[in-house]
Amino acid sequence: MSLQKTIESDFLVAYKAKEETRVGTLRMLKAALKNRQVELLRELSDDDVLEVIGRQAKQRKESIEQFDAAGRTDLSAKEHAELAILEAYLPRQLSDAELAAAVDAAVAQVGASGMKDMGAVMKALMAAHKGAIDGAKASAAVRARLA
Repeated sequence: MSLQKTIESDFLVAYKAKEETRVGTLRMLKAALKNRQVELLRELSDDDVLEVIGRQAKQRKESIEQFDAAGRTDLSAKEHAELAILEAYLPRQLSDAELAAAVDAAVAQVGASGMKDMGAVMKALMAAHKGAIDGAKASAAVRARLA
């Protein structure tokens, strides 16, 4: 079963169980998936769906930071709940040790020698571990490795 069909099925289950937070989050995700499908003018692959879910999760993380900075713990808690629902559909994130090993492998694959090769290393790293690495963490790790 494709990831999109899994989301549809989970939405129906949550709707019937009257799980408001889950229904609202999955409804927003379905709308984002539909918008992406219209943009691309084709059915979405699982990689496309993961990209949209990752974008939605990133938005929630940014909102959490802003709400915490403003002292709005009520809104922050809501965003945390939505983020947890979205992360259930994403691949497991790499640990710091796994990230370091992946960076070393990408550097070796590209044959990087300095900071000028950072773009190529990032491209190889993100392609090899789609959805399993946070871009900011990966960028910091690559920068530290090449410096």
